[in-house]
Amino acid sequence: MLEETNVKTLEKVVVRFSGDSGDGMQLAGNIFTNVSAGIGNQVSTFPDYPAEIRAPQGSLGGVSGFQVSVGTKVHTPGDYCDVLVAMNPAALKQNYHHVKQGGVIIVDIDSFKEADLRKALFATNEPFKELDIKAQIVEVPITSLTKEALADSGLDNKSILKCRNIFALGLVCWLFDRPLESALHFLRKKFAKKPAIYEANSKVINAGYNYGANIHAAVSTYRIESDPAKPGVYTDINGNTATAWGLIMASEKSGRPLFLGSYPITPATDILHELAKRKDLGVKALQMEDEIAGVCSAIGASFAGNLAVTSTSGPGLALKSEGIGLAVIAELPLVVIDVQRGGPSTGLPTKTEQTDLMQALYGRNGESPVAVVAPATPTDCFTMAFEASRIAIEHMTPVILLTDAFIGNGSSAWRIPDSDEYPEIKPPYISADKASEISWRPYTRDEKTKVRYWAIPGTEGLTHRLGGLEKDYETGAISTDPVNHERMVYTRREKIARIADDIPQLEVLGDEDADTLLLGWGGTYGHLRTAAQDLCKAGRKLAFTHFRYINPLPSNTGEVLRKYKKVIVAELNTGQFADYLQAKYPDVRIERINKVQGQPFLVEEVIEGVTRIMDEK
Repeated sequence: MLEETNVKTLEKVVVRFSGDSGDGMQLAGNIFTNVSAGIGNQVSTFPDYPAEIRAPQGSLGGVSGFQVSVGTKVHTPGDYCDVLVAMNPAALKQNYHHVKQGGVIIVDIDSFKEADLRKALFATNEPFKELDIKAQIVEVPITSLTKEALADSGLDNKSILKCRNIFALGLVCWLFDRPLESALHFLRKKFAKKPAIYEANSKVINAGYNYGANIHAAVSTYRIESDPAKPGVYTDINGNTATAWGLIMASEKSGRPLFLGSYPITPATDILHELAKRKDLGVKALQMEDEIAGVCSAIGASFAGNLAVTSTSGPGLALKSEGIGLAVIAELPLVVIDVQRGGPSTGLPTKTEQTDLMQALYGRNGESPVAVVAPATPTDCFTMAFEASRIAIEHMTPVILLTDAFIGNGSSAWRIPDSDEYPEIKPPYISADKASEISWRPYTRDEKTKVRYWAIPGTEGLTHRLGGLEKDYETGAISTDPVNHERMVYTRREKIARIADDIPQLEVLGDEDADTLLLGWGGTYGHLRTAAQDLCKAGRKLAFTHFRYINPLPSNTGEVLRKYKKVIVAELNTGQFADYLQAKYPDVRIERINKVQGQPFLVEEVIEGVTRIMDEK
C-alpha cells in the first residue's frame, strides 16, 4: 500500500500519453477518454502525431502524443498536463515542458538505457537532471512488468511489447480511479476477432492497475469532479466521425440519398472511412482516383438528385476549385469539407491551422461566391455538417465546411441527439405539374430567395442540361450577352447574401459593460472562450463571440462589432478573418492575435495577447 498518499481534488485534470509512433499512445489515450466520458466527465482531446510515416525508433522526430482533459467545464485539452506518460527518453524530451510544476511524470525506466538516451540526443546519462524537471518522477519498469505478466501467454516478444501501452493505461486508470470494466469492454470490442490479444491486454491492464495500488512511493493521485449530465446516451466522438454522422442525419432529414466522392488525404480520410462503413444506411462512398474526380463525381451525383459531398484538406481544395466553380454556375447543392492543416503545399500534413479561409472564400476564377461555415468543436462538427447540407440543398449552392486537424482528430463527450432535435430539410423541388404551370426553365427561381428550383433528371417534362457556360436568366440557354452575364453574377451573389436571413444571429457572452470584444471562428472556440472566462474572473471587462457562419456573416455582425472600441480577432493564421472583417466593416478597429505554428492556441497565449492589447493606450 502507499506509505503516503497525496489526493488532489480537481475540477479537471490533463493527461498526456507520449511515446514512439509504434507505442500505441493514440489507442491508450482514446480508451482513457472513452472511460472518462462513460462515467460522466466532459472530455477534450488533442492527438499530436508526427508527419513521418515511420521515423527511426526512439528518435525525437518519431514521438507521438495524445493529450486529454477530463472533468467539468472542459473546453480545451489543457495548456499543460497534470500527468505525463513518457515511454522513452525521446518522448520525455519532447514533452516534459508540457507538465505543470509539481505534476507527475511516469516513465518506462526500462527504455532509458544508454543507447536510448543517445537516440534522444541526451548529453548525459542523467536525463531528469539534464532537463531540470520540476515534477514528481515515477520510474516504472513497464517493459519488464509487461513481459512478466505475459510470460505464460504464448505470445512472441514483439506482440508482448505491443502491450506496454495498456500497462501504462492501467496505471493511469488507477491514478484517476477509472473503472477497468469500461476499458476492458473497449478492448473486448477492438480485439473481438483476436481473443488471445484481448486476454493478453486484459492481464496487462490489470497488472498496471495493481502496480499502482501497491507502489511504495509518494505520488499524487487525483479525484475528478463531475457535473450531472442531461439524460441520454453518451459517447466519445471525434470531429471527423461527427462530420460523417451529421451528413447521414442530413440525408435522413432531406430524403436525399448521401453520396461521397473523395480522395484520401490527411487529416480528412477518416470521413471517407466512416461513410464507407454505412452501406446499411444507404450511403454511397467512393474513393476516386484523384481530387478532381472526387469533386466531379459529387457534382454528377448532385445533378442526379443526391446530397452530394466531397472531402479533402487544403491541397485538395485547390485542386477542386474549378469543379466548385462549375457547381456555382450550375447552381447545384454540394458540400465540400476541408479539414485544414498546415501549409503551403504539403506543409505540415498532421498539424492544425486555419489558413484556408481566403481560399474557401475566393479561391476560384470569376465571381464565384459560395457559402462557408465552420464548426467550433469536435461535437459541433455534427451540427455544422448538418447545417452545411441544409444550406446547400435549400439554397442550391456549394457550401464549404471548414474544420481543422485539431477538432477533426480531437474528441469530446457527446450526447447522441434524438432525430426530432434537428429540422426537416426541404429541397426546392419542381414537379412536372408545377413546371408546366410556371413555364419552368433550368434557372427559373424563387424571386424572394433567388434560389432556382431543383429538377430531378428522369422526371417527365423536366429534361434539362446544365454546364459551365453562362446561361440566359429567362430561358436557361447559353448566353454571351454582357448585360445578362452581369445580371446572373449579381443574382448568384445575392442568393448567397440572402442565406443570412436563414442562419442564427451572433450571440455575445461575457461582461455586458465591456468595451473590448474578443472573437474567433472555427476550432479555436474552446481556447478563446476559456481565456475570456479567465480574464473576466480576473476583473477584466471583456466580451466574447464566436463565428460558425463565415459567408454570409450573421445579419447582426456589423451591429455587434460597432458596439466596441476594440475588437480582437484571434486565429491560427496571419490574420485572414481579421482582414475579411476589416474589409466589410472599415469603421471598426480590428486588433489581431495570430499563431501559425501548426499547434492550437494555449489559453495563456490568448490571455497574454488580450491583456497586452487592452492595456495599450
